[in-house]
Amino acid sequence: MDVPLWLALLVVGVLGVKLIRPPWWLIAVLLLGGYLLADSLLAPVINLLVK
Repeated sequence: MDVPLWLALLVVGVLGVKLIRPPWWLIAVLLLGGYLLADSLLAPVINLLVK
């Protein structure tokens, strides 16, 4: 069974929010921070660390 990555991330995110109940500002900061890091000069370095 092939599941798209975006669907798997959405399911994990929704379950995490329902089970852990983090504050909404923390979710917004993590999403915005991840988006900004992905488009920064540090993106190749982060890519090497993740692989």
